[in-house]
Amino acid sequence: QAQLVESGGGLVQAGGSLRLSCQASQSIFNINVMGWYRQAPGKKRELVAYITRGSTTKYADSVKGRFTISRDSAKSTVWLQMSSLTAEDTAVYYCAADRRFLGSSGVGVDYWGQGTQVTVSS
Repeated sequence: QAQLVESGGGLVQAGGSLRLSCQASQSIFNINVMGWYRQAPGKKRELVAYITRGSTTKYADSVKGRFTISRDSAKSTVWLQMSSLTAEDTAVYYCAADRRFLGSSGVGVDYWGQGTQVTVSS
C-alpha cells in the first residue's frame, strides 16, 4: 500500500500553473513535516518546499514567490501550488514526509511518494 500518493502533474506551457497534491495514508502518523522535492534529468534532487505541523514553511530560492505549499494536517494532505512556471521547473516531483525534518538532500527521509512528472513547454 502506497503511503504517500501524489497527483496533479502534467504538461503545461511556460507561464502557466499546476497544483500538486499528496495524500498520506492512515498507516503513517506522527508526521512533523511534509514537502516536495524534485529531480530533473542529470541534476541532483532538490528540496522545493516544506511545511511543518506548526505551519512553518520554507522554499527553495528558485521558487520563492511562485510556489505556495499548504497543508491540511487533519487530512494528512499537502498541496504545492505552482505558478509562473518555466522550463527550468521541469522535473519529477516527489512528495516526502518525515517525523523530524526534511533536509536539502532528502537523505534519510521517512516516506516518499512515487513521483509525478511536471513538464513545462517553452
